[in-house]
Amino acid sequence: MAFLKIDREARQGYSLIAPPFLYSVLVLAAPLITILIYSFFFYKTGYSSLEPGFTLQNYQELWADPIFRAIMQRSLWVSGLVTVVTVALAFPVAYYVSFVVAPERKALWLFLITIPFWTSYLIRVFLWKVIMEQNGVINSVLVGTGIVENPVTMLRSVGAIVMTLAHAYAPFAILPIFVALEKIDRSLLEAGRDLGESRLMTFWRVTLPLAMPGVIAAVLIVFIPTVGDYVTPELIGGGRIPMVANFIQTQMLGLDNRPLGSAMSVSAMLAVAVVSAIFLILNRKFLKVRQ
Repeated sequence: MAFLKIDREARQGYSLIAPPFLYSVLVLAAPLITILIYSFFFYKTGYSSLEPGFTLQNYQELWADPIFRAIMQRSLWVSGLVTVVTVALAFPVAYYVSFVVAPERKALWLFLITIPFWTSYLIRVFLWKVIMEQNGVINSVLVGTGIVENPVTMLRSVGAIVMTLAHAYAPFAILPIFVALEKIDRSLLEAGRDLGESRLMTFWRVTLPLAMPGVIAAVLIVFIPTVGDYVTPELIGGGRIPMVANFIQTQMLGLDNRPLGSAMSVSAMLAVAVVSAIFLILNRKFLKVRQ
């Protein structure tokens, strides 16, 4: 009887998880599998650019291309820079909300942090373009106050892309860090100060190590999607600082070379996975040493 009860409970559990599992497979796994299969197809010019089969020529051609390697390196570097800037700016905000703001006001602060999500990501990027263009808000203030004589060129630069992406992904970094800080037992901080540690050393030895899971989550949440961001390099960079997503779009839609574009997509995912895995391994060793 007990076996039948367990079997019945197992079937009920499977019936509960089946719908979201199938949904995940259809929405997430199916497109990835399709892209992976396309990456091994043959490409030929003519009426149809796809010829089913299996070839590694797309990957060989791709990684032999110095342009793709340069764009991939740039994408990883820009995304890494965005991640560092975003997390560095997000940590003080999360720390302030967790340790300084009164408990009854924390919900209000979190509500204010999520306000940027009320507008479309595309609209936010356009707003930054308006702010930083030649006759935009920043240049109008600089020229109007006499700080500069001629408008400063801010668009079509890596700095402009980093600034825009850091603002767009700031809430994604603040929230996981805030959650990690909220889980810290305040008595540990009091014990550190009672033992004669300064506030700075207590932060360095107690608060920061305990908050590292949130920092790790923030890094991955920001780094992974910014590598494949298409809108910001296109609008803010003006197409002059292409990243890997722009290169994929050119191959997939502009040149209709879907096998090569798929190979680019798979290669970019593998590169991001490798960098993320290395970061996790290094960070895990660091945390073990700190403990």
